[in-house]
Amino acid sequence: HVQLVESGGGLVQAGGSLRLSCAASGRTFGSYTMGWFRQAPGKEREFEAAISWLADSTYYVDSVKGRFTIFRDNAKKTVYLQMNSLKPEDTAVYYCAAATRATIATMRAGRVDYWGQGTQVTVSS
Repeated sequence: HVQLVESGGGLVQAGGSLRLSCAASGRTFGSYTMGWFRQAPGKEREFEAAISWLADSTYYVDSVKGRFTIFRDNAKKTVYLQMNSLKPEDTAVYYCAAATRATIATMRAGRVDYWGQGTQVTVSS
């Protein structure tokens, strides 16, 4: 069993930056594809970014490409989401996700084995 604990959310003005962290338990973190999803009020949870278990591949949806960066430190069992140039439409609860023996493509398609509890990000205009 894997537990994911997010941190780093908060309130920021438009144009600002935040870094989210997701710390994982478990001995096989290095074999998980990791990702970030978000859920805005009244909307479905949506995939935003993912990183392969070797960190040799990343994927971003168009709305965050060029502004967000996902990276991981397998020694610390932590995945990060650096968010720059934040916009009010980025306001959402952000969830960390893990998928075992999965590719980024399968995570994009909805394959998630473990979820974090979520962290609120609010961007004011």
